[in-house]
Amino acid sequence: MNRDARLSELPAWAALRRHREQWDGAGLSELFAADPRRGTTFAVRAGDLHIDYSKHLCTRETLGLLLDLAAVTGVAPLRDAMFGGEEVNVTEGRAVLHTALRAPRDCVVEAGGVNVVPSVHAVLDHMAAFAGKVRAGRLTGHTGEPIRNVVNIGIGGSDLGPAMAYEALRPYTARELTFRFVSNIDGSDLYDALRDLRPAETLFLVASKSFATLETMTNAVAARDWLLSGLGAGQEAVARHFAALTTSARNAAEFGVGKDQVFEFWDWVGGRYSFESAIGMSLMIAIGPELFTELLAGLRTMDEHFLTAPPEANAPFLLGLLGIWYGEFFDAQSHAVLPYSSHLAKFPEYLQQLDMESNGKSVDRQGRPVGCRTGPVVWGTPGINGQHAYFQLLHQGTMLVPADFIGFARPAADLPPAMAAQHDVLMANFFAQTQALAFGKSESELRSEGEAEALLPHRTFRGDRPTTTVLAPRLTPSVLGQLIALYEHKVFVQGAVWNIDSFDQWGVELGKELAKCLEPALTRGTPGGPVDGSTAALIARYRAWASADWKR
Repeated sequence: MNRDARLSELPAWAALRRHREQWDGAGLSELFAADPRRGTTFAVRAGDLHIDYSKHLCTRETLGLLLDLAAVTGVAPLRDAMFGGEEVNVTEGRAVLHTALRAPRDCVVEAGGVNVVPSVHAVLDHMAAFAGKVRAGRLTGHTGEPIRNVVNIGIGGSDLGPAMAYEALRPYTARELTFRFVSNIDGSDLYDALRDLRPAETLFLVASKSFATLETMTNAVAARDWLLSGLGAGQEAVARHFAALTTSARNAAEFGVGKDQVFEFWDWVGGRYSFESAIGMSLMIAIGPELFTELLAGLRTMDEHFLTAPPEANAPFLLGLLGIWYGEFFDAQSHAVLPYSSHLAKFPEYLQQLDMESNGKSVDRQGRPVGCRTGPVVWGTPGINGQHAYFQLLHQGTMLVPADFIGFARPAADLPPAMAAQHDVLMANFFAQTQALAFGKSESELRSEGEAEALLPHRTFRGDRPTTTVLAPRLTPSVLGQLIALYEHKVFVQGAVWNIDSFDQWGVELGKELAKCLEPALTRGTPGGPVDGSTAALIARYRAWASADWKR
């Protein structure tokens, strides 16, 4: 495709707009009545995931027009360019090869003419050896005591990925070890993580691409001070209690990390895609190298599906295109992800970064205004909790919020019989909510049940609220990998259609730069640069309160 053409100028885009304008008002009840097999034909299998998209406001014509849009915007060629190691991150001139992190040893994936797979597996082998020592109690600290506590210090992708995956796979973790995740520069985060740990048994994993990230290194320095103070030791103890997950071995060495405990990754791995690399060290220690390999295999399963399945049966294509359909043509501004698993509580938060940092852009790859709606606000919590919080808005509010429901046929853990029986109750709610959102309840149905006339407007459910149902046998390491890659590639498809660079994140930089200028104003009263009137007044109030003698 000639990417000089803007999306809104394409005939395929105009065809979708006409289709939406001519929509005959048929709702989901009518669509299912017209096609009794819709529940099975509007579904796709990808690895272990059964993905039902039948409860969407779309017809076969809609899907055909969306797939035409994917074809003319060059989604498949850009996908192949990414997997092939081309520099698809145009603003930074980088390849995007997180998919190489899960490539088998015999694969060839080149970046800059160099096969990166051997170096990926060299790091994985290094990680496996180190994780094995910790899990076996053979890694000892400065006093000779075995390491029993692992504290991951990172932020963004260096925290969200490992923390999410650890919670998701908690039934598979080494329960005799303690794992904590620290990201917030608020000192309370680090304090609460360390307050009941013994320094002699504690290992810190400092996860920072540059080993210079302000938030991460501030916490790392404070953790080092806590360690040395608690041990009554000098700088030499750092090497026994710190490991670095970084691209900068030099900065790690200057901090005091021994070279055997520096685990490398590469500039072609974006932070939000990085926990499958050395950034996942905490997870590998928690679940072991063998299950970590299963996680990578699950990611690879979805990669292969994305690469080989025809677009009309390709889950990332379909989900990405349906998201565009609602965002642009139904004015849907947010997207809910609702896992019916307590272990996936952090999964929506993880997807927030994946989606909103990738596609929260307002200019295209040529630097022009995009002229259409791009990435949605992504949010969610475990669905069973959400039912008693915000589902009111999903069912009867004025905004259309497409939602993904993620559920499992079996509990993640082997539970006692009474607790295992609760899974059917959980999943009854899972299926009921998508049915209620899709088909609602009409005034005539309520009247037939004898409902009072005055309550009919309040008790009516309009329905036609679109949902995707993702069902898997069980939340295993492989299935988690498949879920993650499904959303990675969905985000890619949308970015490709919008012609935006989904792999940079310049939007996070300005606030960081201003914070560096404002910090002297908070500590010394003298800013390092211009300050607007509102911010100056707020800083003055902050300094007054911070220096006051507050009583409890």
